[in-house]
Amino acid sequence: MPADLTPATIPALVRHAARVHGDREALVTETAHGPVRRTFAQLGADVEAAARAAAGAGVRPGDRVAIWAPNSAEWVVAALGLVSAGAVLVPLNTRYRAAEAADILRRSRATALFTVRGFLGTDYPAMLAASGADLPGLRLTVLLEGEPDGTAVSWADHLAGGASVSAEEARKRAEAVRAEDVCDIVFTSGTTGRPKGAMSTHGQTLRVFQAWSEVATLRPGDRYLLINPFFHTFGYKAGVLACLLNGATMLPEAVFDAERAARRLADERVTVLMGPPTIFSSLLALPARPPHALRLAGTGAADVPVDLVRRIRAELGVPDVFTAYGLSEACGVASVCPVDADAETVARTTGPALPGTEIRIAAADGRPLPPGETGEILVRGYNVMKGYLDDPDATAQAIDADGWLRTGDCGRLDERGYLTVTGRIKDMFVVGGFNAYPAEIEGVLVRHPAIADAAVIGVPDARLGEVGAAFLVPAEGGTGIDDAELTGWLRERLANFKVPRHFHVVDELPRNASGKVVKGELRERA
Repeated sequence: MPADLTPATIPALVRHAARVHGDREALVTETAHGPVRRTFAQLGADVEAAARAAAGAGVRPGDRVAIWAPNSAEWVVAALGLVSAGAVLVPLNTRYRAAEAADILRRSRATALFTVRGFLGTDYPAMLAASGADLPGLRLTVLLEGEPDGTAVSWADHLAGGASVSAEEARKRAEAVRAEDVCDIVFTSGTTGRPKGAMSTHGQTLRVFQAWSEVATLRPGDRYLLINPFFHTFGYKAGVLACLLNGATMLPEAVFDAERAARRLADERVTVLMGPPTIFSSLLALPARPPHALRLAGTGAADVPVDLVRRIRAELGVPDVFTAYGLSEACGVASVCPVDADAETVARTTGPALPGTEIRIAAADGRPLPPGETGEILVRGYNVMKGYLDDPDATAQAIDADGWLRTGDCGRLDERGYLTVTGRIKDMFVVGGFNAYPAEIEGVLVRHPAIADAAVIGVPDARLGEVGAAFLVPAEGGTGIDDAELTGWLRERLANFKVPRHFHVVDELPRNASGKVVKGELRERA
């Protein structure tokens, strides 16, 4: 879709997709009775029904409404229906425990919660009730899946309640939503403190993912297996909204299973797959790979191995592979690497700034740094969030008077303007006067055949001030990790000051609900 024709709001996008893509397949979900298929026209009708139901249940424009559920067709319809009714979406991580969810429900002042019973053995409403959390503003709980027990309304009953609201009233509500209205509040993962709610607007969200779609080459007729969780911008915005923007088919997956994913890739003629590097590694490890139609693969992390990019292209037969970098405060996208870049560029950079935006590398005093030097990554443009929910001080600390967003991430730009992310500022440590960035060291460690996962922190040292300590998860079936051999191997690949002086073998790394390593816990262990 040309940028000048991009709808200004998400409700307008839903109507646009129904009108333009009509009979094209929009949504395919797996059920016990086989796949259920919905066209864009049918999805538009489903969303209007969900918007009428939200209005009928008392959801008002501007209300914050949370969704605590795995990827599903119901998640898509409920979310789009809520924002079409003027509500603000608050996605909750499915790995949250009750205290974490209650904190965000309370701070966002959510008036309704859409959730499930039974996902991976978890009863979310029961867990929340058992916690005794005081949530006086929460007036409604709707079960997208699972049996109601009197404290929650079933999805079917919720939809039936929409009969009291006319289609005309629902359309007026949708048309009243403005581009500058907040469409969602995504809470940060909180590895370095209490999560903060990043607010994005309808207009900027659609502009960002229209630009992202053009660089990533998403197009009408693509069939997109949605493995990234919808509670994350990569799942909801680079997934659901991007498909609506481009007339691509959504195929949601609640949980990633390599064999099941391989079957769906073949059976549904999937053309687009995105996710962390482990998804592609798992597919490559399968003893048998069914034929598929994949043409586009997207991934991202500080430690994407060059060999993985080559294998995706050569062994999975995917011609177009790209990486990207983003954060909730930048509406999910800051830079995107072209799909036809060489493997080294795709693996070791995240490409240039999103078209129409800027990236700068700054020293600690805010001074811009030249290409090749490492400093804090700053972002400026239409992708920068509106601010943090109810936290003007944190917003002012994050966004300066000139509109530059301080990401808290370290990186460097090359002569082409391509970004390499080297880690978090707070994770950086200084070895004898030299800055060491854990993400860079971790990216080398995981290329060792005996190591499956790695995390590096700085620890005190009497002579050098700080040195690296590496926590290592051994590879399955490996022969063990020898400290001396590993040290020698690393010295062939890293400057000596970057080589960790201490190695700790662990069964797994501590991670938060978003899957990020909790380095504070590792520091306590060290």
